[in-house]
Amino acid sequence: MRPAHLAEILEQEFLGLARQQHAPVMLWGPPGVGKSQIVAQVAQRFGVPLIDLRLSQMEASDLRGLPFRQGDEVLWAQPAMLPHEARHGAAGILFLDEITSAPPSVSAAAYQLILDRALGDYRLPPGWAIVAAGNRQGDRGVTYAMPAPLANRFTNYAVETHLEDWVGWAQAQGIDERLVAFLRFRPELLFDFDPTRPEMAFPTPRTWEYAHRALQKFAQQPHLQLSALSACVGEAAGLECSAFLEHFERLPDLDAILRGEAIEAPAEIDLQYAVVAALVTRCRQQLGQPGAESAWGHVLDWAQQLPLRELGVMLVSDLYRSLGRRLIGLPAFRLWARSVSELMFYE
Repeated sequence: MRPAHLAEILEQEFLGLARQQHAPVMLWGPPGVGKSQIVAQVAQRFGVPLIDLRLSQMEASDLRGLPFRQGDEVLWAQPAMLPHEARHGAAGILFLDEITSAPPSVSAAAYQLILDRALGDYRLPPGWAIVAAGNRQGDRGVTYAMPAPLANRFTNYAVETHLEDWVGWAQAQGIDERLVAFLRFRPELLFDFDPTRPEMAFPTPRTWEYAHRALQKFAQQPHLQLSALSACVGEAAGLECSAFLEHFERLPDLDAILRGEAIEAPAEIDLQYAVVAALVTRCRQQLGQPGAESAWGHVLDWAQQLPLRELGVMLVSDLYRSLGRRLIGLPAFRLWARSVSELMFYE
């Protein structure tokens, strides 16, 4: 299931707490597809705390607590890391990450917490949702087969990569426009993981974020760019991406396009993808600036010049994702829509 849909599901699960309709959610997927990030974004969306417990690094006693003697009885000291209304708030998300990498004794300790929202004398506050995540067997990680009784305590979803969801996230997070353009051009490299291959670095949504950081860190050391990219996404993807980035020096004058000057679209398809990504970034930077709507209108006019009209649709779709309904109200948008109507409406 694509990340955007999973985010909607988690939002509804969180809202379902108030109606006593919440069921614990298990997210399955290979490394680097963004499982943890989806959960963090939902917590941020509702403005609630997220408690992230990495079960692979825990002992059973870390969940159950430690016994101590009080008179003739043995009591259990409750772990301070578990959600507590006074310390953490009345509502939040308890995230049990790496659950499939946890030793069986730890996953067994989680049974009661997941199903009954309790562990011994401890009670999970009613406003807290439970989400877990883990890798599948065969993902070249340390994993244990999840016992059927534990798996049956969850609603289970498989996380898949989706380019449009990643692009929307990347544009909102300010990821380098050149990487967005490259992955538009080579979408199959967003995620290229084969557990049978021995490479330590490979392309995933997570490692492309690392590549973005590398481009910022080594901007003044271009001779290190290829090595830095390869260290993040692997040699093959790093080499392709580095070669693509060199083409950015041949981009047309983007500011002239924003001013409405007659600028010819580049003939090379890779440069067309580069211009599309760069123009979306420039239009986002115009938000709140004088003359922004005029500049957006000029970009809409220029979109009609792209030799591959599907790229013009991509450009305007990305603009809408970034600018919202303000784009639709522009006269230039109506002109552009008429120019591509046969692409958008067909039997």
